[in-house]
Amino acid sequence: MWTNENRTRYDRSKLRYPSDVTDAEWALVGPLIPPAKRGGGKRTVEMRSIVNGLMYVLSTGCQWRAIPKDLPPKSMVHGYFDLWTYDGTLDRIHHALYVKCREAAGREASPTAAVIDSQSVKSAEKGGIASIRMATMQEKVRLEGAYHQWR
Repeated sequence: MWTNENRTRYDRSKLRYPSDVTDAEWALVGPLIPPAKRGGGKRTVEMRSIVNGLMYVLSTGCQWRAIPKDLPPKSMVHGYFDLWTYDGTLDRIHHALYVKCREAAGREASPTAAVIDSQSVKSAEKGGIASIRMATMQEKVRLEGAYHQWR
């Protein structure tokens, strides 16, 4: 329910874009971003602007090439998106925010019950273990082939 207290809490009109992270949000997300790797060049972009670029794409659903010019270049934002997906940074950020939202709502950090509808169960039975085993074997064969090429 929208109350005056809620309206001021969720007001994002003072931000450049409604998708930009606030200082409070950055205080939660910033520490979860891994530091720059040693030995390479220094980072040339602020990580908060990368997160703002990612949030812009995720909240608007725009194409990568439609990122506004005042955000980092699309190649840089997409590169960090790929890197953070690969190394689990995005999963850690999602989990931390998920727990924070549940606690703010007065719930336990992790749910104690789940609901599975019958349609989901039926579709899961169709693929089953055989299709998972086949996909795993195909990946194993592909990786072994790549290994033998480099020997």
